[in-house]
Order: sequence, then structure tokens, then C-alpha cells
Amino acid sequence: MPDELSAKRKFPCPACGAEAEWNPAKQMLVCPFCGTQSQAEIKSDGTLVEENDLITALNSIPEGDRGWAAEKKTVRCQSCNAISVFDATRVAQRCDFCGSPALIEVDDIKAPIRPSSLLPFKVDQGTVRESIRQWYGSHWFAPNNLKGKALTDTLHGLYLPYWTFDAHVAAQWQAEAGYHYTVTDDQGRSEQRTRWEYASGDIDHFFDDELVPASRGVSAALLEKLAPFPTTKELVPYDPGYISGWVVEQYQIDLTAAAQDARGRMDNAVKQMCISQIPGDTYRGLQVNSEYSAQTFKHVLLPVWILSYVYGARSYQVAVNGCTGKIGGNYPLSWVKILIVSVIALLIIFFIASHSK
Repeated sequence: MPDELSAKRKFPCPACGAEAEWNPAKQMLVCPFCGTQSQAEIKSDGTLVEENDLITALNSIPEGDRGWAAEKKTVRCQSCNAISVFDATRVAQRCDFCGSPALIEVDDIKAPIRPSSLLPFKVDQGTVRESIRQWYGSHWFAPNNLKGKALTDTLHGLYLPYWTFDAHVAAQWQAEAGYHYTVTDDQGRSEQRTRWEYASGDIDHFFDDELVPASRGVSAALLEKLAPFPTTKELVPYDPGYISGWVVEQYQIDLTAAAQDARGRMDNAVKQMCISQIPGDTYRGLQVNSEYSAQTFKHVLLPVWILSYVYGARSYQVAVNGCTGKIGGNYPLSWVKILIVSVIALLIIFFIASHSK
């Protein structure tokens, strides 16, 4: 029964009884109605953020380690396919990722692996709005009215799903190292040749918190622009109080797919480490034999502010790192400005050409 009770856990305001929400500016639960602040439900007892054995988890995840440990509602966007999870009392009208009203409730999705930790929001909405205004203003080719028009849509704070992977890698490599040298014939013509020698070595490396995004609502390319997140030092143990009042995206890239992605990244990184050890000017026939051990993972939630809007006939999305404030996104271009610059460039070219004759 403890799991069933915790699954219905709520965070009532101690003053008026309304459900409190996590406030990034105050770093505590705040009642949206009467403003009462409370941090009693957020545990800060120094509990360690635990790593999970990857091999064991790939075989099975206990049911007790699934779900959100709080009463939540789940919907899928029929436009962008993002799965959003939010407080059961909230009524969703539009997708927080793309703005589409085509949302359907889903009850048949297997409960996800519960996050082991998260990064709480630190940058508040007001700061993010001003940062986005400045970001638009720094892009000269953006339309002049974009700063006001784009911000008429609601800015949403979301917790996005990530997997992190740790692993120790011991690798041995062998290759032929090539040394360039030059020979000159009797007629003074030079030719570059290469002398090949056997070379070998080893690599010992520990990968710590290799991040793999599990979001469908935000592209991996856009999330890459928000990196880095301070995952290792500032992660806190998961507590449903942190996500009270916030939308969470449920992962759709599962542990198996993410582990394969992480292994590919690690393999590529190890290969580059080996290449850096090969002496000489070039190499060929590189062979790497890697052994992985101490493989662990975490399912974590990272804070991101999302602004989605339609300008003209196209949709645009801007994302902001909820911890550092770093911004990434796309924006429409002003064809008037592009035309003006093109005409000026042509006039300059014509002027230079006419005076060079």
C-alpha cells in the first residue's frame, strides 16, 4: 500500500489548502493563490543521487521504480507526438511544445521508469522573457516586429527527460603509423613517400554522465545548443514536489535505445583518443578492442523553457536552459532586410568594378 498512497501524493498549501507549485525564483513551493511559501515537502537531507546498474536494468525494472510518485494526467499531442505529464487537476488546452490543440488523454502507456534525480528550475519566467527579447534583438535579419509578436504566445517551463550513462573503458589499439619523408631524383623532382611502422597502445578512461536526450517535443539539435547542463554537481534526488505545477515530458526514447546511443558516442570518443596516441604523420589499419565495466545509468529531468509560435505559415521554437539561461532556437527572416543587404552588396560590387577599369 505505500506505493499506492505515494502515487496520490499532493502538495496542499498550509494556509488555504490549494495545490502549491515549485517556484524557481524562490526555490521552494509557493501557493499560486495566497502566496504562502513552503519547503516542508522538498527533501534536503543530503540523500545521495544513486546510479543504477545498466545491465540489471536492461533485463528488468521493478514496478516499484516506475511512475511519478504523485497523481498525474498524461496526454499525447497528435501533431508533434510529445507525451506530456502534468498535475491531475490541470486541464490542458494546447501542447506546450508546438501549440497544437490536438491533445488526447492516454491511459494505456506503461508507467515510465521513475526519475532518480533532477535539476530544479533556477531561471524564472521574467528573466527568460527579457533574455528572449534581447536574443531576437541581436539577430538583425529577424523581422522588427518579432520581439513583440513572438512573445504574445505563452512561455512554458518544462522538465525534459534525459538518460545519463557512466562507464569505465579499458581499450587496446594497434595500427600502422606512417611517417612522411621526401626523396629527390637526379633531375631535382621531389616526391613524398611514407614509411610505415607498427604501433600500439592502450586507453583507460571513465565516462561520467554521458547525456542522451529522450525528448520528442524538442529536437536533439536544438537541445545541443542549450548544453551544458550542470548535471553532475547540482542534481538533487527526485521528489514529486519539484514538478508540482510543472509539465513533464515522458520519455519515448527508452533505456535500451538510449544505452545504444551512449555506447556509440563512447566508442567514437575512445577511437579519437586512440588516434591521438598514434605517432607519425598518418595512420592506417587502426583496430580498437574495448572492454566496458562499471556501467550505470540515471533517468533525470532537466529544466527547459519553451517558446513555440507561428509566424507567417511556419512554426518556430525557442528553448532556454532552465539552469543557465543559455538560448537556442530558430526565427523567421525578414525578406525586406535581405533584399536591402543584397542591393547594397550589388551596388558596392558595381562601384568597385567600375572604378577598377
